[in-house]
Amino acid sequence: MSVLVLAVVAGLTVFVRSSGGPSSSRAEPAHLDVLVDGKPVAVPGAIGIDQRAQQISPLHTHDTDGVIHIESPLKAAFSLGQFMTEWNVALTQDSIGGLKTGGGNDFHAYVNAKEYAGNPAAIEFRAHDEIALVYGPAGQKADVSSGCDWPEGE
Repeated sequence: MSVLVLAVVAGLTVFVRSSGGPSSSRAEPAHLDVLVDGKPVAVPGAIGIDQRAQQISPLHTHDTDGVIHIESPLKAAFSLGQFMTEWNVALTQDSIGGLKTGGGNDFHAYVNAKEYAGNPAAIEFRAHDEIALVYGPAGQKADVSSGCDWPEGE
């Protein structure tokens, strides 16, 4: 049996066809901060939203507040690397975009204020995760404390 799931998200109609029984919906946001040389870099709104084609990715943003919406009618694990691909910004263990470690600069990733060891592209999103990507001079301290006040019910 084929099930057609219809959802309206950010004014866009999303159709997903799946086989089998009822679909499970996941709508759990996470928050991303990007800091370069101690200054915040805005995560753009409308990442993963194609207004022209009327399509939306399961990983997307609505605003520039750093909230990543994870909305999928299918149960699946989603990673920071997948989101960065939607954003079209490369992410590796030692670089973000065109910024690479070396020459006195470091790159670190944090999840819920704890440094993440390994490639940050592999970070799997969990509800209300606070993720920070920090690039800048070696030894520079960055405030990676929780910065998102989640609205009730989100």
